[in-house]
Amino acid sequence: MNITETGFEGLLIIEPTVFEDSRGYFMESFNGEQFRKAGITFTPVQDNESKSAKGVIRGLHYQLRPFDQAKLIRVIEGKILDVAVDIRRTSKTFGKFFSLELSAENRKQLLIPRGFAHGFSVQSKSATIQYKIDNYYRPAFERGILITDPSLGIDWKTNLSKAIISEKDLKLPHFHLAENNF
Repeated sequence: MNITETGFEGLLIIEPTVFEDSRGYFMESFNGEQFRKAGITFTPVQDNESKSAKGVIRGLHYQLRPFDQAKLIRVIEGKILDVAVDIRRTSKTFGKFFSLELSAENRKQLLIPRGFAHGFSVQSKSATIQYKIDNYYRPAFERGILITDPSLGIDWKTNLSKAIISEKDLKLPHFHLAENNF
């Protein structure tokens, strides 16, 4: 497993070791012992999967404390642009975002710590995303930030006028108005 720091505290790129031969490949997509040995405290309690069509943008979502969540994101089919926005008020990178292409081909994963809003845009015909989270979903604590907020300046690598965005996500507040207890 290769771990790359991103310049955002706790936000890490994880590249699993992949064993390939004529039969195909094998990899451990998560190994808690390897994470602990690397100094990463992440204990998933829920495993989620979503499938989306090209042009879909989901996000930017997070949960308030005490039900905030860390997420380990990976793509098992297709390609996405994954985006994490630091909403931790005391962080040096507060209000900044990090984006990374995740795909079934590159097998990269993004470990997003608590205190980040998360979203993605689908760059391929479709994409299937799996993500492990370390706290359960609690609808009453769910919050979000409008993906088109100009103060964030996120380039979603898709035509926003043709993007497929849920009504719920289109009604999310701008960054400076979003409820935040981090």
